Amino acid sequence: MKTYNNPVLEKLPKHLSRYVVEQNYSRYSFIDQAIWRYVMRQNYAYLKDVAYYPYIPGLKIAGLSIERIPDLQLMNDSLKKIGWGAVTVDGFIPPAAFMEFQANYVLVIAADIRQIDHITYTPAPDIIHESSGHAPIIGEPEYAAYLQYFGEIGSKAISSAKDFEVYEAIRNLSILKESEEATEAEIEQATQHLDQVLSNMGEPSEMTLLSRLHWWTVEYGLIGSVDEYKIYGAGLLSSIGESATCLQPDVLKLPYSLDAINYSYDITKPQPQLFVTKDFHKAYEVLDEFAAGMAFKIGGKLGLERAIGSENICTVQYSSGIQVSGRFVPFLDAEELIAVKTDGPTALAFDGKQLDGHGKTYHAEGFSSPVGSLLKQKKPLEDCSLDELALMGIVQDDAATLYFKSGILVNGVVKSLLFKDNKLILISFEHCKVIHEPTGQVLFEPSWGTYDMAVGEEINSVFAGAADKFAYEPEVKVTELKTEKAKAEPQAERLNEIYRLLRSIREGNPQESTLFELYEEVKTSFPEDWLALVELYELTIHFEFNELGVFVKQALEQRVKDNPELEKLVQDGLHLAETQPINLELA
Repeated sequence: MKTYNNPVLEKLPKHLSRYVVEQNYSRYSFIDQAIWRYVMRQNYAYLKDVAYYPYIPGLKIAGLSIERIPDLQLMNDSLKKIGWGAVTVDGFIPPAAFMEFQANYVLVIAADIRQIDHITYTPAPDIIHESSGHAPIIGEPEYAAYLQYFGEIGSKAISSAKDFEVYEAIRNLSILKESEEATEAEIEQATQHLDQVLSNMGEPSEMTLLSRLHWWTVEYGLIGSVDEYKIYGAGLLSSIGESATCLQPDVLKLPYSLDAINYSYDITKPQPQLFVTKDFHKAYEVLDEFAAGMAFKIGGKLGLERAIGSENICTVQYSSGIQVSGRFVPFLDAEELIAVKTDGPTALAFDGKQLDGHGKTYHAEGFSSPVGSLLKQKKPLEDCSLDELALMGIVQDDAATLYFKSGILVNGVVKSLLFKDNKLILISFEHCKVIHEPTGQVLFEPSWGTYDMAVGEEINSVFAGAADKFAYEPEVKVTELKTEKAKAEPQAERLNEIYRLLRSIREGNPQESTLFELYEEVKTSFPEDWLALVELYELTIHFEFNELGVFVKQALEQRVKDNPELEKLVQDGLHLAETQPINLELA
C-alpha cells in the first residue's frame, strides 16, 4: 500500500490495506476535471455564506484546489501537518472498516468521480464528496477529535449477519445508478432487491444504529440552533443541489439527540429531515450516551449474544483482562453466562497484544472456556496470588480440580500459570477433562491435548474484530463488486479533447476564432452537453469576446428549453461566470 510519505499511513493496521486502491490520477478525463471545477466553483461561491466557518479555510489546509481534482500525494502532504492522512478506495467499503480508518486518523476517499448527469448529487461515494466534503472540516480541532473518536467507537460496533447483505445491495445500486451503461430495468431490479433485504433485517445492529448517528452528524449534520444553523456534514457540503435545498423550510430541522438512531436514511435520495447539533460537545454527549449501551461497554451475556448473532470475528474480554478473538457460537445455554466458545481460528490476547503461542494457528479449531466463580471461593480466581492458589491446590505440575458455581468441572495437571498486571489470566492443563455436570456434557477430553482455560469471573467487554488486528489480520469479507467506468466512445473522446482545449485556452491566450470553432462544434455535435458551453461563456467574458458571448448564452438558454432540468445548473454557471473571476483562488 502506498503511504505517500505520511507517518499516519505508515502506522495503518495491515488488514485495512485490502480496501485501498491506487488513485491512478491519469484515470480522470478532462470532462472529469471540468465536473470537479464546476462543483468546486459553485460550492466555494455559495458555501462561504452557509457552511460552518472552518470549511472555507479548511479547503487549503486539506491540500485542495478549485481547478483540479486533488492528487493524493498533495493531500497527504497537507493532511499530515495536522496528524491525518488519506487513502483512495473503490466506492463503498463496509462500515466497520470505514470506522477503523477514521479511528486511525485516515480519511477514506472514493477514487471515482460522478458523471455529469449526477453533478448535483451522486448516490455513490466519489472523490468530490470524500475530499471536498470531509477533508476541509478536519482542520477544525474539535471536529477532528470528534471524527476520530467516532471512529474508535464505531470500530468496536458489532454488525449483524444481515448488515453485509445490506452493504452489498446498497453498493450494487449505487454503482448501477452511477454507471453509464446501466439500464432502467437493472436499476429497478437492484432497488427492489435492496428493499427486500431491508424489509427482512430484524432488530437493527449496533453498527446500523451507530451508522445513523454518523449519517446525521458527519454526513448530513447542521450546527447551531433549529432556527439558525450552518452546514458541516460532508454529504451536504459536497452536493451543490442538496446544500441549497436542505435549507428550505420543507426539510424538517430537528434538535440532535439520541432519538436520531430511530431515523433510517436512504443514501440514493435527498433527506426529508436533518438534525442540528448545538456544538460538537453535544455531538460527543449523544455518542457517549449511545456507546453506554454497546457490547464493548456492557459485556455479559447480552454482549456475547450480539457477537454470536454477527457471525463475524469478535472479541470477548474477561474481567482478568484476557481477550479471546474468533467467531463465537452458542454454548451451554443458561440464564447466566457460564462459558464461551468459538468455532474456527481463535487467538488470545492481553491489552490488544496477542499472547505468545496463542495465535489462530495454535487455536485453529476453536476455543472454549468457563466464565464465573469457583464454588466455595470468595476471592475471584484472577485476583489470587501463587500462595493463595497453592492453598486451593492449584500448583504448577500438580493435579488440580476446579469446580465452578455453574457446575463446570475442570480436572487436570497444571502445566502453566500466566499472570499479567498482577492478574491470573490463563491456566494451561495437561491430561485434562472438562465436564458440565448438570447436563453431563463433556467439554474437553484428555486426548485432545493441552487445555487452555481463560480466567475471569465476568465478561466485561465484547467488541467487533480481533483484539490484536496486526497479528490476527481477520479475513473480513471484501466485496467482489467493483466500480467500473465504461471505455470512452470516439465521440466522447472528441468531447474530452474539447474540454482539454478549453482548459488550455483558459490557462493561455486564445484566439477568438478558436473559441468560435469550439462553440460551433459543441452546439451542433454535442446537443446534450452544457458544461462545455458554460466554460466557453466564462472565456468570452474573461477575454471580452462579447459578441461570441451572446451566441454562447443563447445556446445555453436553448439547452434549458430543450431540457428544463438543466435550468438551475446553467443559471448558476452563468451567474458565476458573470460575477466571479475565471480562476477563483482559495482564501
